[in-house]
Amino acid sequence: MIQSSDSAETREFLQKIMELLIDYVNVQNDRKEKILDFHHPEDMKKLLSLDVPDDAVTLQQLVKDCALTLKYQVKTGHPHFFNQLSCGLDVVSMAGEWLTATANTNMFTYEIAPVFILMETVVLTKMRKIIGWETGDSILAPGGSISNLYAFLAARHKMFPGYKEHGARALPGELVMFTSDQCHYSIKSCAAVCGLGTENCVMVPSDEHGKIIPSELERLILERKARGQIPFFVNATAGTTVLGSFDPLNAIADICEKYNCWFHIDAAWGGGLLLSKKYRHPRFSGVERADSVTWNPHKLMGALLQCSTIHFKEDGLLISCNQMSAEYLFMTDKLYDISYDTGDKVIQCGRHNDIFKLWLQWRSKGTDGFARHMDHLMELAEYQVKRIRQQSDKFYLILEPECVNVSFWYIPKRLRGVPHDAKKETELGKICPIIKSRMMQS
Repeated sequence: MIQSSDSAETREFLQKIMELLIDYVNVQNDRKEKILDFHHPEDMKKLLSLDVPDDAVTLQQLVKDCALTLKYQVKTGHPHFFNQLSCGLDVVSMAGEWLTATANTNMFTYEIAPVFILMETVVLTKMRKIIGWETGDSILAPGGSISNLYAFLAARHKMFPGYKEHGARALPGELVMFTSDQCHYSIKSCAAVCGLGTENCVMVPSDEHGKIIPSELERLILERKARGQIPFFVNATAGTTVLGSFDPLNAIADICEKYNCWFHIDAAWGGGLLLSKKYRHPRFSGVERADSVTWNPHKLMGALLQCSTIHFKEDGLLISCNQMSAEYLFMTDKLYDISYDTGDKVIQCGRHNDIFKLWLQWRSKGTDGFARHMDHLMELAEYQVKRIRQQSDKFYLILEPECVNVSFWYIPKRLRGVPHDAKKETELGKICPIIKSRMMQS
């Protein structure tokens, strides 16, 4: 254990850890290195020392523990790592996370985190302006799923304000929400967690491009109204998880206005393209008409996990929805402007500092640099599409991508020349897990 008086020992320990981390960054960027030294769980347990001892181990052993942990960890910053929705390792954002861990600050009041609270205000205001709003409110949340949950809670509070105090008794009837059948599962989870029930999360059919069909959305809203239910929340996805598709935002906004529904956009994945002058339109045409937008910088923008934001067009809604006025934390007689205290805006109390790494990264790139970054990612996707088309006997492009997701089938020799139909796709679907298994073990 390091005592406060052991400054030399403390410095030596931290320097060794820092050297270990820097070496790991270099290894991650080496294309010749394996991404993963895969072992099955029971075998992996034998390679690691995972027990938590009663007696403390030495600092030297802790350094060895850290080295062993990194040895068997997936190198998510590797140039060849292409698992779900990861975008490499941004070293500036990483440096920001190191400082964040050292500062070890809770983000619930200005008095505890003055610098970070101001950073959060500046960056989130900037993001809202990029969406197209001059006013509003935002918060950083622990992941896109929780950001979507905040949107749901705010929508219910706005439309049925008595629910906060009286629960379901304040509702005039049974609520129902709508989303695409291509949406992220967290939207359906909101219905389960918040008491609607998954049967009242209506999955709207999508077209061959993975986009919600507006006419089907309107039909299903009318169908549920005819049953006596109350449509109140519609989710559009800007960058679906699998196909990277963008729902038609203006058409959905028209329907939401017609039937008085809250319009939420889950842009957790595709939100980074808001920064691109070249690729923003037509994908995000109508985004400013939304009531709330989820946007995850830890995805396309490459900020370190976790870094998720939820934005609202209406200012004051977050605190109105979530405030519990705990006087032992959120006193009203403080010596500063208490509107900077964020703790009563959220359902958490303790909140991790996710802003500094994003602020530092934004400073290092600038908004224009982020735009170039987004353009480059899209150009890489376009290049891959070109290469697939050049080898059409070996690969089958499923659809023209709107985001960086390039969806295709690998065609083995035995299926080349066979007409593409549902039976062939079933066979191709059996090949994908085999390919992934080989990639993990190679």
